[in-house]
Amino acid sequence: MTAMVQVATAGDVAEAEELQEILRNAGIESTIEQAPDDDAVTVLVAETELESAQDAIEALTEPDDLIAEP
Repeated sequence: MTAMVQVATAGDVAEAEELQEILRNAGIESTIEQAPDDDAVTVLVAETELESAQDAIEALTEPDDLIAEP
């Protein structure tokens, strides 16, 4: 099984789901995780898809829309 790695951090679940939709449209599977003590939500992809996922997110979002990238 391929390790899951962080591709982006979203401010909330709704934003994370938007990022998941972008990735899904690019043919990339992703999951989201929320830390119990934090509002931020991490978007994870397979390590082998990391570069493609970053490219898809960058191509379809404004730079100011993302809170942080790894």
